[in-house]
Amino acid sequence: MYLRTPLFFFAFVTLLTSFAASAQLTGGPPLGLIDGPVTAAPALPLDAIEAQAAANRPAKTLTVDQALALAEQNSPLLRQGRATVDMARAHIQTARAYTNPSVDFLAGHQSGLDVPTPGVPGLLQHYSASQTIEIPSERRARIQAAQLGYAADQHQLAGVRLAVVANVKRAFYDVIRRKEQLVNAQDNLALVDDLRRRVGVEVNVGEKGKLELTRAEAELARAHAAVNSAEIELAAARAVLKAVTGLPASENPDAEGVLANQAQLAPLDELRQHVLTTHPALAESTTRIAQARAVVNDERARRIPQPRVYGEYEHQPDLSFFRLGVSVSIPLWDKRKGPIDEARADLSRTEAINRERELEILAALDRAYDQYEISNQQVESLQAGSLREAEAAVDAARSAYRFGERGIVEVLDAQRVLQGIRTDLLDALYARQTALIDLEELGATNP
Repeated sequence: MYLRTPLFFFAFVTLLTSFAASAQLTGGPPLGLIDGPVTAAPALPLDAIEAQAAANRPAKTLTVDQALALAEQNSPLLRQGRATVDMARAHIQTARAYTNPSVDFLAGHQSGLDVPTPGVPGLLQHYSASQTIEIPSERRARIQAAQLGYAADQHQLAGVRLAVVANVKRAFYDVIRRKEQLVNAQDNLALVDDLRRRVGVEVNVGEKGKLELTRAEAELARAHAAVNSAEIELAAARAVLKAVTGLPASENPDAEGVLANQAQLAPLDELRQHVLTTHPALAESTTRIAQARAVVNDERARRIPQPRVYGEYEHQPDLSFFRLGVSVSIPLWDKRKGPIDEARADLSRTEAINRERELEILAALDRAYDQYEISNQQVESLQAGSLREAEAAVDAARSAYRFGERGIVEVLDAQRVLQGIRTDLLDALYARQTALIDLEELGATNP
């Protein structure tokens, strides 16, 4: 009787609907309606859980200044450079130190012998001290070499800082490039997906053949693959940015900025002279040459033997005496020819390194300058004509396709051309940005 009432019937149907909904949400039938034993889902490994949590963690958005500040704080290369400078500073203290004096004390017992005038038996004491006198020219050359090494290490640290800044900027703008690439791939996927839906409707109503749908589905699969590839490249670029900024593994960095930097470059000859006089690597190698010359002078000064002033006092039971003297080594066999030749060879090697660095830096300057000019011209050309023409061609092809004047092949070809031009423009923007970064690293432009 109760089952026939509309209210009870409505409640019964609502209860069954809730059970069905719970089964769909949980991926199976609700508890109480499951046939067979209930098995627990397999537990994920801890590494997989942490990796999934890191992937799901929101990205930490960084500006280029924030990324550079993190690298300045966390970079191991900068820490190495600072430690090297500290070692060079300590080496100056070592070079300034004087040779320590030596003090001797001897004590014993004196016994008389069976001779006509024997000595008096008793306590025997002996005191002595010596001090090495440094040659002034050798000391000056040694200290000068240490000071020049300290200056060279400071120039080296400045060069390392430029390299770290350049690496951070390259990684930062590579993330922006990959993000733009992903946006372009997603836009292309949305357009191709919309086209595929339109073709599917037209095929269902009989206006188009199945070949059109097959072509659209193939292009849709290609667009999906491009999106997946862009996502992988973006993840790799973010990993590089995390490494160069020294962020912990739990962080997920992201970059905020644009690839639109331009600069007014000075003439190439003027930049060459400026780089040769200001680049830290060349300043370092020049200082190393001066340090090698100071080492040669130091080795030459070491040929002069260092005298050692000696004094002693001896107390015997029946007498005591005091003596002073000077001890000098005679450079008869070892005239330090080997160390002097080694220092000269190191000087020649340092001069060759300096010349090699000059050639490498000038070649890098020419390459970066040409890359900026070419990529800048390519960006202006693509933005001024090719990109707009490709966008207009896609719009025209889509409109003609709606009116039946063109087939899907023409639309897909126009879309591919547009996607290729977008990719070329993005690559040109990144090439121009990296060329500016290279010029900044070389000291040709201001950061």
